[in-house]
Amino acid sequence: MSEATTPTHDSLDTPLARAAALPLPAADALAGRFPLTPNPHAATSAERDRALRDLHFGSAFTDHMAHARWTRGAGWGDYGVVPFGDLSLSPGAAVLHYGQEVFEGIKAYRHEDGSVWTFRPRYNAARLAASARRLALPELDQEDFVASLVDLVRADAAWVPSGEGESLYLRPFAFASEAFLGVHPAGVVDYYVIASPAGAYFTHGLEPISIWVTTEYHRAGRGGTGAAKTGGNYASSLLPQSLAADQGCDQVCFLDDVTQRNLEELGGMNIMVVDADGTVRTPRLTGTILEGSTRSAIIRLLTDAGRTVVEETISLKGLLEGIGSGRVTEVFACGTAAVVVPLGRLKGEGFDVGIDGNEVTHQIHDHLTGIQYGRREDPHHWMYRLA
Repeated sequence: MSEATTPTHDSLDTPLARAAALPLPAADALAGRFPLTPNPHAATSAERDRALRDLHFGSAFTDHMAHARWTRGAGWGDYGVVPFGDLSLSPGAAVLHYGQEVFEGIKAYRHEDGSVWTFRPRYNAARLAASARRLALPELDQEDFVASLVDLVRADAAWVPSGEGESLYLRPFAFASEAFLGVHPAGVVDYYVIASPAGAYFTHGLEPISIWVTTEYHRAGRGGTGAAKTGGNYASSLLPQSLAADQGCDQVCFLDDVTQRNLEELGGMNIMVVDADGTVRTPRLTGTILEGSTRSAIIRLLTDAGRTVVEETISLKGLLEGIGSGRVTEVFACGTAAVVVPLGRLKGEGFDVGIDGNEVTHQIHDHLTGIQYGRREDPHHWMYRLA
């Protein structure tokens, strides 16, 4: 069913995982690196309250955004938290022609005492830097990355919701803004962080979702940008996602581009398989899979709990056989936006199978969100107080 025979924990000792474990200065020490220019047209309390009562993912935005600009020869500068608004961009901006862009996703959580925290921000800082390297963009200092979150969240703290499962979703991104049509790395790059109050990514919560396994399209190829968080990876997933919807499925799952037989990831989430003996397996990182902070944290939590966790090659054929024989009891997906969600159905050319189990999925969801919202112990010091 798989190529691995012994447990592996490769994701606990990657450059991103090591970076995430490094200590950060307290938020008060970082605050002020992005000075605030207040928005003269900020939402009224009534307007903000209406937005917070009717939460959808990524559809409403706070009053401000963080910004910095890099120019060749001068480096990073122009740090600030400025009014949220439309951008002025030349039609010749390189990002519009060559897709030189990277982004991140991270959340701010309101705890019961009113404080606001985020989850493993150094992980996201290190991943943004790694993505930038792959796209030939300049790397932002990791402490400056966290400072941009601190200053933006402190400016817009009233926008952090407090309901169950709610958060302020933060979207840092950087793109080539220099106006030129030559094919070479840009000499001007803009970095922004915008924020959006959000409810659950999937409105049905932890209800199982259905997955279309595509054999026609691939998310990434060897030597490509699969390990980077860049817009082109998501753009190429939209057509197969639409085809999945045509098949009555919620999401699409991609196979590897070499053998076209092995699981990689969903359009925006990593995938995990639970066996009847309690073992949890997940596709190993090959350079074509995005290394997820949530994935890494789940591997640590499962290992702490004494479960065997294996990162290995998982074939679609072996997974289907395991589901049919009862060896596989659960399959779930994980990511920042959705946290975890059980997969209740796998469908593709020549197969359509159901998966009933979700016990481990629920345990992981409760444990991880308990840490994020301050209801459970945080033994690995993953949470970082922003405000």
